[in-house]
Amino acid sequence: MSDAQSESSAETAGGRLVDVVLDEASIARSTPEVEHDRAVAIYDLIEENCFQPVGHPVAKFVLNLSVIEKKLVFQIQTEDDQPVVTHVLSLTPLRKIVKDYDLICESYYEAIRHATPSQIEAIDMGRRGVHNEGSTILMERLQGKIEVDMATARRLFTLVYALHWKG
Repeated sequence: MSDAQSESSAETAGGRLVDVVLDEASIARSTPEVEHDRAVAIYDLIEENCFQPVGHPVAKFVLNLSVIEKKLVFQIQTEDDQPVVTHVLSLTPLRKIVKDYDLICESYYEAIRHATPSQIEAIDMGRRGVHNEGSTILMERLQGKIEVDMATARRLFTLVYALHWKG
């Protein structure tokens, strides 16, 4: 499915996230910096998203996220606490891309301190490319389960990155 098709199907689906709740039992608290990254990722995701569980009526949804045995658990309910569906995704297909993303982010933050603007821009373009690749993998993993557009997939990938690998 092309990005344009993915975006239009999610946009016409009509659902959206109104809250994201992290399971504190399975997602450990972390450093203040990581907690900030998580909070920003959640804020950005809630602020603007297209999120529609396949086969369910359009609604405003709450996403409860947990990580259990290297699997990401999406427990979805309506805004008024009615259970909708739970999906469990293996994190294994994301492992390499997250490692690559982590390395390029480290390079980017180092470059900000010491590199020329053109070097920073080149690293940032690479960073965005890897982020898009991770987002595409996440969209593919959600296909047939939850309709999201690319912007929502990017925000979800940012959150998954902040949750699992920095937590």
